Parts: sequence; C-alpha cells; structure tokens
Amino acid sequence: MTETLLVTGASGQLGRAVIRHLLDTQKVAPSRVIATTRNPENLADLAVRGVAVRTANFDDPASLEKAFEGADRVLIISTGELDLKSDRRLKQHQAAVAAAKAAGVSHLLYTSMPNPEPVSPVLFAGDHYGTEESIKASGIGYTIFRNGWYQENLFMALPHAISAGKWYTSAGEGRIAHVARDDMAAAIAAGLASGSTQSQVYTLTGPQAYTTSEIAALVTEVTGKPLEVIQVPDAVLAEGVKAAGLPEDVAHIVVSFDANTRSGRIAMVTDSVEALSGRKSVSLKQFLETNKAALAG
Repeated sequence: MTETLLVTGASGQLGRAVIRHLLDTQKVAPSRVIATTRNPENLADLAVRGVAVRTANFDDPASLEKAFEGADRVLIISTGELDLKSDRRLKQHQAAVAAAKAAGVSHLLYTSMPNPEPVSPVLFAGDHYGTEESIKASGIGYTIFRNGWYQENLFMALPHAISAGKWYTSAGEGRIAHVARDDMAAAIAAGLASGSTQSQVYTLTGPQAYTTSEIAALVTEVTGKPLEVIQVPDAVLAEGVKAAGLPEDVAHIVVSFDANTRSGRIAMVTDSVEALSGRKSVSLKQFLETNKAALAG
C-alpha cells in the first residue's frame, strides 16, 4: 500500500500518539506520513524521522487545502476550540472537510464523541454532530471515531477529591467506560493505516463501564484512601466548580459531562478499540495502579 496518511493536530497528545503508532506499531514508512500543526517547529523530532511536517491553521482554509495536497487519507482530530458563545469549532472542522474535498482526499477520518446528536446534554456535542453531517454530505468515504472519555480525564477531578476525601458529582448511577488515550490512539492509527474504503462509525470505549461510586471504590482499593461520593444537583456542582477557580463556561461544560453520564448516553461498552488495535485495552484498575502516585499525591 502506498497511500499517504495525514494527521492534523499532530503536536497534541492524541495526534502525537497516533503518529507514533503509525510509525512504530503499524510500520508505516515515514515518507508516507504527513503531520500538520499550527507550529511546525514543535514537530522537529518527527521531521528528523522523515515525516513531512506542514503548517495547517484551522482558521485559515487556504492553509488547510495546501496542507492536504497529495494526501490520500486524512485524519481530522477535533480542535480544542470550546467557545460556547460561537460556532467557531464547527466552522473550523467544516473548513477542513471542504479543504479535503478540494484537495482530492479519498478518505476522511474524524475524532467525534459518543452519541453527539442534538439531544446530547454535552454542551459542545453540536460541533461533533455538525462535523459528522458535513463529512457525510461531502461525498468522501469516511471513518468516524466516536471517542469515549479518556481515563486521563480523571486527573481533572480525582487528585482534589482524594485529598479532600469527598467527590462531588451529579452523575447519579450513570456509567462510563473510560479508555486509555494510548489505546484509543492505537485503534485510530490502525484504522488510518488500514486502507479500508468502507464508510463506517466506531464508538471507542474502555473494557468496562463504572458508576462514580464504583470508580471511587476502585480508587480506595488502589490508594488505601477513603473517597466518599456525594451526589449534588447540577446547579450546586456548577457553583462548586466555579468556586474551585474554573471559568463559568468550563464549569458548565463539566456539569454537562455529569448530566450526560446520568442520562446513560455514555454508558456503552464496545470492543472496537481491541478489534482495531489488535491489543488488550488497559483496564481502569490498571490505570489507577499505574498512576497511583500522581492521583493520591
């Protein structure tokens, strides 16, 4: 296979991990890989390995079309723009889809989220749903990866909760099958390198779904520190998050995650990560054991 594979957002954690798996796990020749980023100097290490590094600015459609020239399969990693007062991120993604079409890309891959339909409580779900619809309307073959929540996301809440001995949440009895970022990257890299032309959607999750209380029990088992889960209404959680110093928009996003969990829209468990990557997923308990020191302080 001689297709050229392109990864946007290549200087981010997921983008770098995908490229590492392309080169080291999938054994794709560096000459067939294009890495794009706003700041090419951040990818000097990949350039040294023979990867083509190009500038791509999602706010500059002309730069995207130029960056995508000669690429056969393009992975659009969703941008980090989370401005709830505008549709900037959706426009960024739509610009990338249009650029891919103009550049003659044969297959588009995109990192979305589970169940992004308009009824989702997650405040930025519309960006993903709108992007999926744009991809489907483009006429380009596609693979959509609906990425579950990272195990690494637990670093946002657990260290403080463990220190305080109390974990405030509004997730109720909702479940999440957290997945290791590297497992997700391995699966995405495999899909990108596969050469598959079939349009399909994968939901990527960890191997088991847990409630907040079950996660807390695992944390206590691993760290030896008691962790009480305290269920609160969304409004109370929002005030607590803001009191912790996070901006109001971020607080509302955090609360929307819990509301989404409570609704059951993130409770699914699939085998897509293992089926694509060909390797066993990291369990939540393994993740906690590996990161015990960082979590518990």
